[in-house]
Amino acid sequence: MRVALGIQYDGVGFRGWQAQPAGVRTVQASLERALAKVADHPVGLTCAGRTDAGVHAVGQVAHFDTRAIRSTRAWVRGGNAHLPPDLSLSWAYEVPDDFHARFSATARRYRYLIYNHSQRSALWRGRAVWHYRPLDVARMHAAGQMLIGKHDFNAFRAAECQARHPIREILELVVWRQGDGVLLEIEANAFLHHMVRNIVGVLLAIGVGDRPIEWVAEVLESRDRTQAGVTAPAEGLYLLAVRYPQRFGLPAAPTSSPAFEG
Repeated sequence: MRVALGIQYDGVGFRGWQAQPAGVRTVQASLERALAKVADHPVGLTCAGRTDAGVHAVGQVAHFDTRAIRSTRAWVRGGNAHLPPDLSLSWAYEVPDDFHARFSATARRYRYLIYNHSQRSALWRGRAVWHYRPLDVARMHAAGQMLIGKHDFNAFRAAECQARHPIREILELVVWRQGDGVLLEIEANAFLHHMVRNIVGVLLAIGVGDRPIEWVAEVLESRDRTQAGVTAPAEGLYLLAVRYPQRFGLPAAPTSSPAFEG
């Protein structure tokens, strides 16, 4: 039997998703240990997208195969009983054998949080990036529209990215203000390593007025990572949702999303 899981985690205390040598705390290793106790046999998880150290998730999805007969409720409640407070299961569904958390996904959606205030916030530490210079949200949003569509995003991927090609299609990119916060939300068919954080780095430079709006198109056309500037920090990034074909019957969106108030 193949089981799909909805997963949430606070990335601050993890060295990313992927299991690493013993003693390194990761999301995958923590989940596999907890689920193995419920299944009474070793469990191997495959996720929709491996997140880096410090990156959070509201709607991560993973799957595993099991010979254990358990209800979906038992997987969730049993798994959560063995998980730490900064990691939890939202749901579990039995899925057909051709379901794959990564390859069956049609789109991923991320949100990036920026605390835009002259003074840092103790409450948003580790959960939003502090940017003390005033940001022009209209400029950031306008620049982001130049990235929508299918493009070569080589200028926006990390040097260690292992993707076979840099072609990706951005379906939506929006930037808006909410009180002292600036939120960026982006959805694409898939993402390259550090692609969202590199896009945010470019839009921040445009938002403070250091670069013109048209610069984002110049960076894109250059296909040169050295032209894109800094990579935005990990702690502001959230994997918000993963989309799948309706035939799998999985939840379409998370029940809650990180946001600023006021």
